[in-house]
Amino acid sequence: MSKDHSNNNPSSDETSPGKLKIAKYAYGEDYHFVVKNRLKVFMEKIQDKIGHVNGRAFVDSAPVHERAWAQKAGLGWIGKNSLLLNRNMGSFFFLAELVMDIELDYDGPIKDYCGSCTACMDACPTDAIPQPYVVDGSRCISYFTIELKAEIPLGQKGKFENWVFGCDICQDVCPWNRLSKPHSEPRFEPHPDLEKLKTEDWREITEEVFQRIFKKSAVKRTKLTGLKRNIDFVGK
Repeated sequence: MSKDHSNNNPSSDETSPGKLKIAKYAYGEDYHFVVKNRLKVFMEKIQDKIGHVNGRAFVDSAPVHERAWAQKAGLGWIGKNSLLLNRNMGSFFFLAELVMDIELDYDGPIKDYCGSCTACMDACPTDAIPQPYVVDGSRCISYFTIELKAEIPLGQKGKFENWVFGCDICQDVCPWNRLSKPHSEPRFEPHPDLEKLKTEDWREITEEVFQRIFKKSAVKRTKLTGLKRNIDFVGK
């Protein structure tokens, strides 16, 4: 199994105070397609180098325990926010796999460098990290704004800090992400109209605008109805 680190740390941050926010990984094109295309090119180069190899590429597209295998391979350690952390890149990167029928050299696990830090736990406004290395998905802002199809529980009112698709809080406060460098993938750059959206524009967003800005983005997962629900919830 070969792992491809694809950085999703943008050069521009669209989460300035007062603005409605979406997770950084959703700024540009859907990473499932961008990263998988890169893995296919990587596979072709492997075959050009050593001959025919059977293999498949996966980007959140199969029940592969990515973080567990990445940890075993020494790509990082599982942080207290349950994400894979790397000493050189923090956590703003994607994990993807090439599963192939050739034997590869690999490294072993590395130590946990979280130490006594509880920044991610302390910063989570919905208390979705009740104890180290345990994330309660049912309390996570990402779950509420992306996966939940019903109405968001009123008990969460006032806790979302303007996040309307996903959430980066536990990553933004992580000290290891001070080392994260901006990506160099043009397809991950935000649509030029995204940074122009003011709060009133978000609240009045139409299907036409939604399709134009988020046509290739992961934000399409929630559809316009879901996004409007989230916008209304943080604004009321």
